[in-house]
Amino acid sequence: MSEDAHVPGLDLVTEGLADLADGRRTALALLVMVGAPRLRGLGFAIPAPTLDDSAEHCLYDLLAKTHGSDAHARYNALIRRLVSCERSLERARAQRLRAARDDAH
Repeated sequence: MSEDAHVPGLDLVTEGLADLADGRRTALALLVMVGAPRLRGLGFAIPAPTLDDSAEHCLYDLLAKTHGSDAHARYNALIRRLVSCERSLERARAQRLRAARDDAH
């Protein structure tokens, strides 16, 4: 996915994946778990969740503990960046598939 390095928000996903791999339950690790179904479809290897609650609730609870009254705004900002990243990756993948299909003809 090196050609996707310029994708906004990919840094959050990359850091979240590293946190998951190291067993850290950070906001970015939880963010990756929120986006896991869509990210898996894009080729990311994401472990199965081991949470008592949904990743969304766990992320919000963590942000509430660390950011208090700013938790809602921070949660929404992280989710927006995740969705933007996923959409950008999906567009890039579709463009690569179209280009490969055009090259084959």
